[in-house]
Amino acid sequence: MKKRQLLTGIFCVWLTGLASLAYATSDSNESVPRDPYKFFFNESWGDLQEELTTAKEQGKHGIFIFFEQDECPFCHYVKKNILNQKIVQEYFRTNFLNFPMDIEGDLEIKNMQGNSMRQKDFAFKEHRVRATPVLAFFDLDGRRVFRYTGKPSGVDEFLLMGEFVKNKIYNKMSFTRYKRSQRNKPR
Repeated sequence: MKKRQLLTGIFCVWLTGLASLAYATSDSNESVPRDPYKFFFNESWGDLQEELTTAKEQGKHGIFIFFEQDECPFCHYVKKNILNQKIVQEYFRTNFLNFPMDIEGDLEIKNMQGNSMRQKDFAFKEHRVRATPVLAFFDLDGRRVFRYTGKPSGVDEFLLMGEFVKNKIYNKMSFTRYKRSQRNKPR
């Protein structure tokens, strides 16, 4: 009898451990970071004019471009602490097409008007990106409607940026003013 109870106890401990492991590695756990290149950014062939058409067809509110460079510690911070969060990934994937853009990149792309250029020319010449990260939101006509230079303070501020653009609040007030107005509202 004691041997049976011992085996039952060991089995229960093993089953509990297995269930805990499954929970810890599941996507339902909100705090588990997920690779931003897999879950945040969309795949692209580098034709932003075509991406605008896709965004319209999919009912998105615009395009988000994350201007970055390899040596940028703030870019790494944003990817490691904000873009890897499930809530951010789901909100942005629902409302925007999201693309990284290397400001030093030599890859040939097409801009929102269909003109061919290198990534670094799109960043520097067309959008005057000199420091990174730059978070740029474009409406469905390819017009940049909001730009933020630097790292956001965290997930909440980044989600506020998404709301700010999705709801076209940029037509009524600045992001700073909007952020202040949302400070004490529950999320």
